[in-house]
Amino acid sequence: MPIRTTEPAPAAEVAAVHRGGDPAARARRTERAKNWARRAPLLPALVFLIIVTQLPFVATVVISFTRWNALAPENRGFAAFDNYRAVFTDPAMRASVGTTVLLTVTVVLVSLLLGLGLALLLDRGFRGRGIVRTLLITPFLVVPVASALLWKHALYNASYGLLNGSLTWIWRLFGSDDPPQPDWMTDSPLAAVEVSLIWQWTPFMMLILLAGLQSRATDAIEAARMDGASAFDIFRYLTLPHLRRYLELAALLGTVYVVQNFDAVFTITSGGLGTANLPYTIYQTFYQAHDYGRASAQGVVVVLCSLLVATFALRTVSSLLREEVTR
Repeated sequence: MPIRTTEPAPAAEVAAVHRGGDPAARARRTERAKNWARRAPLLPALVFLIIVTQLPFVATVVISFTRWNALAPENRGFAAFDNYRAVFTDPAMRASVGTTVLLTVTVVLVSLLLGLGLALLLDRGFRGRGIVRTLLITPFLVVPVASALLWKHALYNASYGLLNGSLTWIWRLFGSDDPPQPDWMTDSPLAAVEVSLIWQWTPFMMLILLAGLQSRATDAIEAARMDGASAFDIFRYLTLPHLRRYLELAALLGTVYVVQNFDAVFTITSGGLGTANLPYTIYQTFYQAHDYGRASAQGVVVVLCSLLVATFALRTVSSLLREEVTR
């Protein structure tokens, strides 16, 4: 039998392949061009984001390893991990960590409970629901400093505040001329800060939980009602499990924001009487002690802790989005 030999490809075909004549190569190049066409408009925003956010953080990290105090300019140099060692051994820093944890847990939990109750009420249809919803959202739209000033002067003030004025009015209704006039910011300083933050963050929790309530499957609820389930049973076995992801998301986002709160502490109590949290402690180190190196180390530690919480928040958001896509 004659032996068949494989003939080499013609030179024209080889040249066509090298010139891009291969359909697979053309498809790959076209796909890369489309990807770049979609991503190119985002490059300026990405560069701007890096310049605005990442470069200052890198500078803060570099300063955190230096010995830099404005009150002793001649004693400046590389400090290695001395600033971080001072951060973790500073009693004021440890006290501010405890205050921050207590403040955050109290504000987030109470805001969640109140927000859940308001969301359950607004999930029902009634006349004027749109107006009520707008009014309940209003505290979250107030500027934080303005909110703190409102509570400090219009409500907490011992001389002309609304709280003591209400006590005076109530006592006079019963014929008493000696009403109690507590100094709210002195007697309960941490509670005063917590109440102002709860008032501000309850609408945020309410919005997230209301969105979760309105995404429920109505057919399951109607079937449970037809089977004779009570309102409490529906809430316990259907509504609450459905809201678990939304509760986690609200708690995590609230934690990220409340941990960073500075306005209420600075405005209402000026960090006194055991209300100094981590942001206020960093402020004291930077602007009052003028220790830029240690303040930068404190800031880096706070940012790293916030990133841990934010990571869980992003995972919760991703799981919520996946659940919505699979429906």
